[in-house]
Amino acid sequence: MKFNTTKDVLLKGIQSVQTAINIKSSLPVLSNILIEATEDNIILTTTDLDIGIVSKIQIKPSIIGAITAPAKKFSDIIKELPDDETISVSVKKNNMIHIECGKSAFKIMGLPKEEFPQLPEFKDKESITLQQSKLKKMIKMVAFAVSHDEARYVLNGILFVIKPTHIRLVATDGRRLALIEEKMQLPKTLERKFIMPTKAVAELDKILGDEGDVKIFFGENQIFCDTGNTRLVSRLIEGEFPNYEQVVPKEVKDKFAVPKDTFLAAIKRVALFTNSDSMAVKVELARDKAIISKSAPYLGEARVELDGEYKGKDMAIGFNPEYLIDVLKNTDQEKISFELSDPEKPGAIRIGAEYVYVVLPMHLG
Repeated sequence: MKFNTTKDVLLKGIQSVQTAINIKSSLPVLSNILIEATEDNIILTTTDLDIGIVSKIQIKPSIIGAITAPAKKFSDIIKELPDDETISVSVKKNNMIHIECGKSAFKIMGLPKEEFPQLPEFKDKESITLQQSKLKKMIKMVAFAVSHDEARYVLNGILFVIKPTHIRLVATDGRRLALIEEKMQLPKTLERKFIMPTKAVAELDKILGDEGDVKIFFGENQIFCDTGNTRLVSRLIEGEFPNYEQVVPKEVKDKFAVPKDTFLAAIKRVALFTNSDSMAVKVELARDKAIISKSAPYLGEARVELDGEYKGKDMAIGFNPEYLIDVLKNTDQEKISFELSDPEKPGAIRIGAEYVYVVLPMHLG
């Protein structure tokens, strides 16, 4: 195997696959990157056995072949090479990888391709095609609500519900829930429901761009996403996702409507007075205004008054400010409506008919 390239091209390819490298594995080849030189391009592959990432680089090799290289050492060498000189990568006898650039030369020991786990094939599996930008936006609006509590493993990912008329994404950590639905025409016989793990979702978000399509193939407890130059394969979380539909409150008539940036700035200021022992900030609603405040023993207090639109009853309710900040900083909506019906019941933020964010109140003490 032999090919010539530049530092930026090769480094970009390495960085696109490096998250799936498992440097702590007892299987040495999992800390390696598979480098394949085909007739028309270079293909880089990594896997930790839960997810696998494949990236295609537009380099025409002079000699085809394949080898696996120690990912960290290979990457570290490429990073230190000059930007403006050609890099030559070749494989000689006994899986020895030669890297040459100007007057610098390196040799690192690789492992044969045959030792690298083979990623599953999805060519004949059922699939759908989505706009990359649309799916990326949907992920952005729900991913922050995913649980990181390993004891509740079914919540450690995003639920995908795919039906002939729409696709829905749901995430919850038990204290808040985000749901987004996009209407679209999909195959009439297609109905799928699966939980994609957090790590795979994060990788999918990275490879999705603002243009083009992504093709998603469905396997047995696995999913395969193909954007053309980059492909991702991931195991799915097994288990039953909670009945999220019963958690979403009915829409209320009286809402507090306020510019999103104004609300976000107020929450951030008051949140400065929270700590691990006292997280809740108070939201008080009265006619056409809201007061957001926090009093912290031995620290002080913060109070911000907001003008808005509200015709409902007066009430005071507590919330974890981070849960409100998360949704507000991820939406492009200029004006939001915060629905509150009772101090003991969840609050909700809806954006059109396609998005709802539900957050449980906190005891104000």
